[in-house]
Amino acid sequence: MKPITIEFNVSNQDETFREDSVTFDKVEELFDYVSPGGDCEHMPANLNEVQMIFLPPSHPNTFNSIADLRVTLQMGIVFLTGPLSTIVQVAQEIIDKVGRGELGEGFLAIIGAEN
Repeated sequence: MKPITIEFNVSNQDETFREDSVTFDKVEELFDYVSPGGDCEHMPANLNEVQMIFLPPSHPNTFNSIADLRVTLQMGIVFLTGPLSTIVQVAQEIIDKVGRGELGEGFLAIIGAEN
């Protein structure tokens, strides 16, 4: 998987601007970031949008062209954008990790899954 960039956007009346961005080389690093005690716990309170951008694969899927289709999945204020196969894989991992209590409260709150 190629690097993942996360952009944290905030709004100030009519203006939206990027507060910060983080890049990960592996999806495991992303889940470390959003786990309990991870840096995601220190997000600013005035976030209005979090963009997670997954880059396309190095080698396109020639057997199944829909796998690389660019899609966006919204969960709360989080938008995951990238190849369909990647977004489905990450979404399944999020579902698993929420069920096992492996995601931090800050991340649960912004995806709308707080307990």
